[in-house]
Amino acid sequence: MKSLIARLMALVLVAVIGLTGCSAGTSGMLTGDYRQDTLMLVDSLRTSIALPDDDPNKLEAQAQAKAVISDFASRYRRDSSVANLSSFTTMRTALNAIAGHYSSYPNRPLPEKLKTRVEQELKQVESALNRGA
Repeated sequence: MKSLIARLMALVLVAVIGLTGCSAGTSGMLTGDYRQDTLMLVDSLRTSIALPDDDPNKLEAQAQAKAVISDFASRYRRDSSVANLSSFTTMRTALNAIAGHYSSYPNRPLPEKLKTRVEQELKQVESALNRGA
């Protein structure tokens, strides 16, 4: 009887892990369409960066942006069809700049110089997407 229960529990565990691995990510906001997902991430980043430091919604917007960044990176990082696109490489540069700041200075707001640079890169991403690159 113990053997049967152990096997049943193992089967349930495998099913749960398998289904969890097939989920759309923690944010659930990505659709699988690279262009649409990238534009949605650009909007999310702009919203979280543009909010003033004393805004009560800033922490929520940053948390949402971090979740979407994580999902975006994990979904498209190894996708060979988008890995060589200029929009993807520029987006990764912007994401790495933001992630580097938050890793080094988690309690400090983004400096204006970094905000300007990220905004410029986001504009380049949008123009590259409009060109189809």
